[in-house]
Amino acid sequence: MAGESALTLGALALTVHGPSGIVDIVVPADAQAVDVAREYAAACRLPEEPVLRTRRGETLAPTDTLAARGVVSGSVLAADGPVALAPRPRRRLAVAVERAGGLSALVAGVAAALALYAGWAGAHADGLRQQLLVVLLALGAATGLVPTGAYAPRRAVVAPAFAGAAAFALVWSPEPERLPTVIGVAALVAAVVAAAVRAVDTRAEEALRVWIITGASVFVVTAACALLGFAPQVAWALLLVAAVLAARLVPSYAVDVPDSYLIDLERLAVTAWSARVRPAGRRQRTIVPLAAVSEVAGRGARTLAAAAWAVLALAVVAAPLLLATATRPIDRVGARVVVLAGGAALLLAARSYRYWLPRGLLRIAGIVVTVAGLVAALRPLDDGLVVALGLVAVVLGVVLVAVAIATGRGWRSVWWAARADLAEALAGATAVGALVVAAGIFRHLWESGLSV
Repeated sequence: MAGESALTLGALALTVHGPSGIVDIVVPADAQAVDVAREYAAACRLPEEPVLRTRRGETLAPTDTLAARGVVSGSVLAADGPVALAPRPRRRLAVAVERAGGLSALVAGVAAALALYAGWAGAHADGLRQQLLVVLLALGAATGLVPTGAYAPRRAVVAPAFAGAAAFALVWSPEPERLPTVIGVAALVAAVVAAAVRAVDTRAEEALRVWIITGASVFVVTAACALLGFAPQVAWALLLVAAVLAARLVPSYAVDVPDSYLIDLERLAVTAWSARVRPAGRRQRTIVPLAAVSEVAGRGARTLAAAAWAVLALAVVAAPLLLATATRPIDRVGARVVVLAGGAALLLAARSYRYWLPRGLLRIAGIVVTVAGLVAALRPLDDGLVVALGLVAVVLGVVLVAVAIATGRGWRSVWWAARADLAEALAGATAVGALVVAAGIFRHLWESGLSV
């Protein structure tokens, strides 16, 4: 290595301690103290060279030769002088999250919602109205393929919604058994358009990747259930459980830090000094630039936001349809357990998100799913029992408010975090376990007369 070859040629390996840090430096034996001071100042970003002292406190003049002052390889010098430059003020995370304009994001969201409504209206229209709506939706999807303009990333994110709505209007069928296949085809078209837009413009790569993964996954699940002859409730149960699991698994894949910022491969060596010396390559110090940190944080935040939108859409659509299609008594019980446990898991998963947007979206998804499950569970009960349960819910709400106030005043500990993680794991496991009942597998085994 470069450090070993320098040491074999008679160079001196020194360690300089100073107020700005510790730096290992390799210099020639005939180098002067000013050379070492200059290297230390460059490594620590000092405005000027510091004064060097030996371990005994003796000052090294700038023109003193190291060998003449008795400095040998392995010696430790002290830097006495100016401290490092003040670091730049940290930019807020909101800047790294790429705040491209709240108004444009709101307009894009409204446009996507209107596109979905137009797809639903076109599915129930006929003749010229349906054709006109499909053409307009197709033109809206085509705008995402134009990579010019300041709002091109917004158009790119909304384009798959227009394409999916157009496909939904074309392949719509009023039979409930075909609804999963219809939604699967619309999701596949949205994924294909997202892939095409991503090939043209990569500025919205994170959201388009979520479109591709979500659309393809929905199509695979619905198509597989249709080919195998499963009931629609199987597809809705699988999609709801997948959304619940995605809320916990996505953060582990959202932040992707390059390996070059985690491991300095140039400093992996056999001997101690060859690993401590500064490499002679282009990258002199393993310092992660602020721009790289902002890029990684922004990319992860955009991925989390897009994934949270996908989880919200899947949960809001799959939960009511699962409750509506699971009509058998045993299946109905399993569907309610899946929905209630899934809503609790989503609410508990939202607490671990530090970014406000995905945290809020997951909370909305959890509330919608939980309310749907409660409505389905309380509907067949008597009015008196419903009132009693409402009073119990009010009492529990008051207790939760008191706990929340105490938590906000500092009543936080690892104990609470561990209990919350345990509750989330139990809710997720309950949703996955009840999937067998909600999908009708338990009923099928029961009716087939299979005995254990």
